[in-house]
Amino acid sequence: MYHRQTLATAAAGILLAGGIGATIPAGAASAPSRTTPPATAQVVNVRWGGHPTFDRLVIDVRGTMPPVSVKPVKELRYDGSGNKVPLPGRYFLEIRLSPAAAHNESGQSVYKGPRVIRIHLPALKGVALTGDFEGVVTVGAAFTAKPVYKTFVLHSPERFVLDIAHPARVCRG
Repeated sequence: MYHRQTLATAAAGILLAGGIGATIPAGAASAPSRTTPPATAQVVNVRWGGHPTFDRLVIDVRGTMPPVSVKPVKELRYDGSGNKVPLPGRYFLEIRLSPAAAHNESGQSVYKGPRVIRIHLPALKGVALTGDFEGVVTVGAAFTAKPVYKTFVLHSPERFVLDIAHPARVCRG
């Protein structure tokens, strides 16, 4: 008889635990925490700095770094409208991150950097957020001389780096 009581108590405990587990909302176990990175990479800032032989442009990303492409373009235009970006320069680079967004799932901007700004460094003359549309974020950079650059990614936190060599100076004797 004692064995039956032990079995009954164990079964009741299992059923009770199962019943309690069933009352937890289905989405609660998978609800994102504040430390969980977003499903789509979020572009949150663009910043720059001058160094003795190069200028640096950094794009800060929350989440996993998406693929990034950099290509020279004849001019910078805003995605969607096609309007020309009002930055000085004769040479331009378009930096494209995809899949990425500069807004959250509610449609609110998470991007805290400048929308368009003139910069007075030896190589870099301006930066603009030119697009945040259909999973693609584009950033434009302006130069007065043809840019010679290299790119790389840094981690913890995630950021894309574009280093632009200072233009060669011509010495006249």
